Amino acid sequence: MSDSIDFTKTLLTDMYGENCFSDSVMRERLPAKLYKELKAVQRGDHPLTLQTAEVVAGAMKDWAISKGASHFTHWFQPLTGLTAEKHDAFISPCADGSILLEFSGKELIQGEPDASSFPNGGLRATFEARGYTAWDTSSPAVIKDLRGVKTLAIPTAFVSYTGDALDKKVPLLRSMAAINREALRVLRAFGNTTCNQVYTNVGPEQEYFLIDETFYDKRPDLRLCGRTVFGTMSAKGQEMDDHYFGTIKERVAVFMKELNCELWKLGISAKTQHKEVAPNQFEIATVYNTANISVDTNQLLMEVIQNVAQHHGMVALLHEKPFAGVNGSGKHNNWSIATDDGQNLLTPGDSPEENAQFLLFLTSVIKAVDKHALLLRLSAATSGNDHRLGANEAPPAVISMFLGEKLTEILDCITENRPLVKRDGRLVEIGATTIPSFPMDDTDRNRTSPFAFTGNKFEFRMVGSSQSLAGPNTMLNVAVADVLSEVADRLEAASDTMEEVKAIVREFYQQHKRVVFNGNGYSDTWLGEAEKRGLMNLGNTVEALSHLNDPAHVEIFGKHKVFSPAELHSRQEIYLETYSKQIAIEAGVMVEMAERMVVPAVNRYLMELLASLDMQKKLGLKPVRLAESATRISQKLDDTLEEIRQLEAIAAKASECGSDSLVQARCYREDVVPAMKLLREHVDALEAMTDKAFWPYPSYEDMLFRL
Repeated sequence: MSDSIDFTKTLLTDMYGENCFSDSVMRERLPAKLYKELKAVQRGDHPLTLQTAEVVAGAMKDWAISKGASHFTHWFQPLTGLTAEKHDAFISPCADGSILLEFSGKELIQGEPDASSFPNGGLRATFEARGYTAWDTSSPAVIKDLRGVKTLAIPTAFVSYTGDALDKKVPLLRSMAAINREALRVLRAFGNTTCNQVYTNVGPEQEYFLIDETFYDKRPDLRLCGRTVFGTMSAKGQEMDDHYFGTIKERVAVFMKELNCELWKLGISAKTQHKEVAPNQFEIATVYNTANISVDTNQLLMEVIQNVAQHHGMVALLHEKPFAGVNGSGKHNNWSIATDDGQNLLTPGDSPEENAQFLLFLTSVIKAVDKHALLLRLSAATSGNDHRLGANEAPPAVISMFLGEKLTEILDCITENRPLVKRDGRLVEIGATTIPSFPMDDTDRNRTSPFAFTGNKFEFRMVGSSQSLAGPNTMLNVAVADVLSEVADRLEAASDTMEEVKAIVREFYQQHKRVVFNGNGYSDTWLGEAEKRGLMNLGNTVEALSHLNDPAHVEIFGKHKVFSPAELHSRQEIYLETYSKQIAIEAGVMVEMAERMVVPAVNRYLMELLASLDMQKKLGLKPVRLAESATRISQKLDDTLEEIRQLEAIAAKASECGSDSLVQARCYREDVVPAMKLLREHVDALEAMTDKAFWPYPSYEDMLFRL
């Protein structure tokens, strides 16, 4: 176990990346010529040849075997929301009964897992089983180590026999290609001839809860749903703000040490860790990387968090809202645009040319967020996130942007053709090529904004803690690429590039500044203001997903070659079906827990209470208040039984709503979810009335305040 590592004897620099087939490992193990060829493949300069793949496969196999691996797997991300893998041994039997250890270039490039049981949203018939995994050369392979069981995991894309995307990686890679293509056109119009590639960087922050494994094992709702469907808050919650950034307890510190070590071995730059707002809630942040690599490493990070927690007798909860009444968990997606010649296109810069470029890309993102707000909203639409978005700790379901007062004032001055009044009283004429010095940290952070500018990047805060980052970044990339395509068209046709830049900056900000809001996004007044501005407020997953297949979205995804109409339709079907299934499972768990655990337990307590009342009456006592309590419990128990019957009937009706996935999802959202809420109110009321010794599962106080 990594928690026993002594850093006085094992240098972190020696341990870091030991389970990652990183660029430095490739440079060391590949012939110089082959290494250069592979780097050219990664840049997209030319396709991968089988000859190159054979050499890489041999080096990768030797490296993995030297680490103790006996199997390899094409590790991919199907539309289940989880990851998938099929393990194959390196062995190849010989006629004399011996074996060879082999791994061919063909095996590295392509695998063939059975695709028939993965969600496909109608893209394929059930009996069509063939699917292919294809090596993502830009994302490093790693050794997954599960208590000494080591497997070479190769990041791959997953497509059907007909070439349709069956995963989250293919659309992400396509969206990265789109933003590269359109951003390069813009930079060329600026006269930039040194940049050959533009890519998006992502730095994720992952929130999660830890609870003792013994409590988890006694809660069917946590085991089957990932969240508590019943539970009353303890007398103390998070109102004292004493957990946030508090001292980390010994048990958690030991867990975090092993977690960091396992991540560092994989080459994942876990950087920051701290207590979050809710009791037993924590956050870990990794250093940014290109979008597809960050998506892969975040999926690995979630796996490692859960595995390491078990080593310490704990369970990591990644659901967006495991506990009602305290903060839920998100996954803040820090997004920026960078070039291969060292520029961050969202950094204001020091020269007039850089300033103009910054303003152009900034206002392009502003337009993209306003014009394609629906795409961003539905990218964070899940049943788990419905419990979080719009609550006190999370951004509202309304898409808005935070720029900070100084940058907003600069853009207002540009739009209105007026000088900027600096703090010392001096006037600065503001044009598209001249803005004042703008330090990266010149603005406060706004944790209530769904999309906040933080100096040289945007923080997309709506993403749910259990989600893959692939979907949100695909949508964000496409939205920005679409606007950059318009910008490039205009610049390429302009007789005076800088004059056109000025016109675009003014026009984009003037037409789309309604989406800029620097105030408190949690306030009720903002929701009213947002409605006046014409901003959409889609408060639940079903209504958000109903827009995925809108004609405008079909057009934009087709234009940028990210989704075909069939692929987009399939995703809408899959996500809606997933929503319905998740609500159906939660409703079933509620019925089972209420009927088989809560009702018998409360009834036993009531019988003891009635026996006590009877004995006291025989002694001539008059326990009036105790009798009233027994009456209230009896009535609430009867109400609970009625709500159980109601929920069963409503859930059964929803399951037969028809073959239309949207109609069925709306049945679950509009009928089943309210019935679940009513049953929870009754059961939680019973918990507050019942002797804790009789209650059949651990309480919130147990789970949130014991580690």
